[in-house]
Formats: sequence, structure tokens, C-alpha cells
Amino acid sequence: MEPLTEHRGVSGPVVYGFLRLVRVSRARQDALHDALAEYCRRHELDLHGVFTERAAGTERSAAFTGLLDVLDLHGAYGVVLPAFSHLGPKGIAAPRQARITASGARLLLVRGPHTPRPAASGPVGTPPERGHRRSSSPAPALDHDT
Repeated sequence: MEPLTEHRGVSGPVVYGFLRLVRVSRARQDALHDALAEYCRRHELDLHGVFTERAAGTERSAAFTGLLDVLDLHGAYGVVLPAFSHLGPKGIAAPRQARITASGARLLLVRGPHTPRPAASGPVGTPPERGHRRSSSPAPALDHDT
């Protein structure tokens, strides 16, 4: 009898990472790269490479052009970003997002957009209404864009 799929060396969908690192420390760069790798590991994605943009500039940097080239050549599943802000400022990010999705690749975010709290949840620190239980799961961390 053949082993189960979980016991075989099956590779997941191919993805590429993209980091925009302008004036970032080596420790921060390593942490972001590790975050991409961990996200891919948890979601069974095969991270084939990470393109790193180091200069603030235009929509068409060498790193972004290289990313688009591999998306076209290899038919990759998607592009993994730590946060949407790694595509650049709004004027650059929107056209870049359009070019990635036009290639047929998915845009995957390690940390997605913040979801607003429901209006009925009350101010922070107010005890829950009687009959409602607090969740035992940890609260999401509040952090700044990368």
C-alpha cells in the first residue's frame, strides 16, 4: 500500500515574496523574510524566492520587474507580502497590485488589513453584557504598518 499524501514529499503551490525595504536594518529585513517563510510553511506554499526593493522610486523597479518576469515564466500561484504597504505608496501600490493580478497570480498578505470593531462591541475595557462570554483566544496585537 502507498503512503498517505501527508507522508510524501509533495510541494505546495509556488509563490514568490516581495519586500520593500528602504532604510531598514538587517535585523528587520531578516525578521520580514522569516515571516514570509513561516507564512508559506503554515499554508503549505512553496516559497521559491524573495524579491527585495531597496530604493524608494517608481512603479517599475528592477525588483518588481523581476517579480513580474518570474510570474509570467513560471505561472506562479501568488505573491506573498508582509503587508500591503510593501507594494509602495498608494500611487505606486495600486498599479502594482493590478499588474500582479493581471498576471493571474494571487496577492497573499501575511498581515491583512485591519478589520474594524463592530459598533455594538462597546468601548475598550467595558465588561461584556450579562450572558455573553469573553473569548479565551488572545486578542489581536495592534501594530504599525511595516
